[in-house]
Amino acid sequence: QVQLVEFGGGLVQAGGSLRLSCAASGRAFSTYGMGWFRQAPGKEREFVSAITWGGGGTSYADSVKGRFMISRDYAQNMVYLQMDSLKPEDTAVYYCAASRGRAPTAQAVVDYWGKGTLVTVSS
Repeated sequence: QVQLVEFGGGLVQAGGSLRLSCAASGRAFSTYGMGWFRQAPGKEREFVSAITWGGGGTSYADSVKGRFMISRDYAQNMVYLQMDSLKPEDTAVYYCAASRGRAPTAQAVVDYWGKGTLVTVSS
């Protein structure tokens, strides 16, 4: 029912910023909680951030609190992840995720995944 495509990954120096975008297709986008996960080389996929279907609640991993911000645009069927003060340890493939009716804060509750976009932060 939902397809997710990420945009915005790239190479940035430590301390820089990037904004990731996730374009969602399919009906009832507004009823899905949306989120971002990431997987660094040699590590398991981990939760980064999520936003409720209504947009009123957000969650962040401790490692990104104060640096990343998630948002969504219902009119454009888009979800964003603004990443500031990037660190080399933020280097990973970032995946957009969707969960029916609530925010996806764990892999087990994710219903749809994007294919990922690579973020590389140099020292």
